[in-house]
Amino acid sequence: MPRLALNDVELYYEDTGSGFPVVFCHEFAGDYRSWEPQVRTFDRLYRCITYSQRGFPPSGAPTDPETYSQDLLIEDLRALVTHLGISQAHFVGFSMGGSVVLNFALRYPELCRGIVVAGTGAGTTNRERFEEDIRHVVELIHTRGMRSFADTYAEGPTRQPFKRKDPYGWAVFREQLAGHSPHGQAYTMQGVMMRRPTIFSLESGLRELTVPTLVAIGDEDEPCVDVAVFLKRTLPSAGLLVLPQSGHTINLEEPAVFNAEVLEFFQLAEADRWARRATVTTSLLPA
Repeated sequence: MPRLALNDVELYYEDTGSGFPVVFCHEFAGDYRSWEPQVRTFDRLYRCITYSQRGFPPSGAPTDPETYSQDLLIEDLRALVTHLGISQAHFVGFSMGGSVVLNFALRYPELCRGIVVAGTGAGTTNRERFEEDIRHVVELIHTRGMRSFADTYAEGPTRQPFKRKDPYGWAVFREQLAGHSPHGQAYTMQGVMMRRPTIFSLESGLRELTVPTLVAIGDEDEPCVDVAVFLKRTLPSAGLLVLPQSGHTINLEEPAVFNAEVLEFFQLAEADRWARRATVTTSLLPA
């Protein structure tokens, strides 16, 4: 079980396959296992690195709430990549991990051959409701424990398409979530998700980011739809993938479609055929 001690925490990671590296960064309700459908596809062509972020088993879960922030998650990822001797990679992030990957690319664009930002942006719109939900989640974890939290969280509206399409996969997701660290989950909510900058606030930096980017969204992932459109319009090298009648967990909910589109994106980025736009316009005629 490979582990790396860095930044006062021990990270668990898995390194599978060979070829150009792909690093996967999981969501708040997941861990390194969340990428199994992707690893089983991409390790035939790529070196796949999955890991659990701080606070998520089997990585360490510090008991000091001040050791949880998005900046620390970004630097954990940087330290992991350095430890593995990776000079450049594709980075695939989902939800909380998508925000980490996007901000990682803003900070370290030279390390990124391409980035996939999926289901990202909760809390950027409808901020008051988002903060209320975080407070409720933290209280639920503290008062009723991880089992009750997992059962409740997995029934959220953006997870219903997953449950409808793949009840077995959804049940596995729920059981894995129930095994997470209570304080790791609560401190991640408070220190990372509550305090991270909104995607809209990153606009000036995003307009200068030229790393090839695939933005992916399920059309029933309401908290993230407007953010995905914003990213498409703002990032010069962005393409937008929308999966119909799909919720938040698109890499598990629709793995075949997700994998095929991401693979094509990788190939186009590696061939320098992923387009970059000079401007975004709504005009029907040339300028």
